[in-house]
Amino acid sequence: MLLPTAALTVIPAAPALAQMKLPSKTAPGAAETRYFTAIDGLMDGNADVVLKETRQGKTVTAATLDVCYPAAKGSDRKDRFVANLAVNGQTLTGTTQSVGDKQPVTIKLTRKPTGDTFEFRGQISIGQAVTEVTSTDNSDLSEKEFLENQTSDDGITPSPKDFTEVSPEAIGVRVKLDAALEFLKSLKGEAVEVGLSSLSISCDALRAGEQTINLTADPERAAALIAKTKSMPGVVAAGWTSGAIEMDRTIRFAANEWRDGEKINKDKIASAISGVLAKTLSAKPAEASWNANTGKAKLTFKRPSPIYPPLALTETLEITALVSPDKPGATDRLMLWISSPVITTADEGTGAKLHVSEDSTGDEEGGEPKDDNGALDALAKEFKGQRWDADRSVWK
Repeated sequence: MLLPTAALTVIPAAPALAQMKLPSKTAPGAAETRYFTAIDGLMDGNADVVLKETRQGKTVTAATLDVCYPAAKGSDRKDRFVANLAVNGQTLTGTTQSVGDKQPVTIKLTRKPTGDTFEFRGQISIGQAVTEVTSTDNSDLSEKEFLENQTSDDGITPSPKDFTEVSPEAIGVRVKLDAALEFLKSLKGEAVEVGLSSLSISCDALRAGEQTINLTADPERAAALIAKTKSMPGVVAAGWTSGAIEMDRTIRFAANEWRDGEKINKDKIASAISGVLAKTLSAKPAEASWNANTGKAKLTFKRPSPIYPPLALTETLEITALVSPDKPGATDRLMLWISSPVITTADEGTGAKLHVSEDSTGDEEGGEPKDDNGALDALAKEFKGQRWDADRSVWK
């Protein structure tokens, strides 16, 4: 349900360009296309608006209003309408139906030049909700500027040379909207995780007619999964994208010692990681398990808490690890990434417990955690591996 009648604000689709006052270089009397991407007064500031005008000199001969907005107050789900407007002097009117919820839409606006900018006033009704539009100081864009601002990169790399800029477990699939549901249904029962946030269809996706869905899979299965998705109906592109891997927390090492035939010997690798981290973290290994869907390992360690020694509290350190080939295809090297420790404290002694409340700590600020204690260098030594030189963008 949309908001009741109000004078509201639009989030512009292109805020920087929307404020530019671009002189027209079109020859007098020639047809010209101009765009507005910021018109105040719609859907509590959450509408994404594009008004396209065709002009003959200063006279508007045709106009199309494209509005994308939350389908319900506070909802991430978007609806959209596109209306061709009738032009009668300064009046723009039109009717249409919203694409998703099939709500009737009525538009009646007046458009008035005010020097180098334009003013819009009127009403837009969607279903039973009516929005009053009062919008001043609107600048228009040339078609070239508008189209340049629409370019976007979904981050999908179909054939990366290695996994230094994309993550081996992270997959992006761009699929046509009318095929997205069947594609998602095909993933049921598969050993893969679907990014929940990528299920929300953005305004850009509604306009493009394509949605990018993010998947996480074991790196050893990722290439086969990408090849499979490329052949599915409606899939436009599939490849690797950004994910868990942070190069400053990654080492690269020879694969031969850590493989069992063609497969990575994950148990051997987990045992080696646990042995190194137990020393650097001064903690005892408690658990190591691999996620069959994502290929990530969860390793936990325990040690006495130094906060108040007489209470004999226990710190539990949880670390995520990911091992993969260092590039798609045949390679004789593997990569190992480990997360910063996430630390919780609890009373695990016998008898009555002291209930401790705290926030988990870890690498939330992006800095090196105080509890690392040279873990990455120690792992590089154990695996006879290399660390990443960010300044030179090479392994060292």
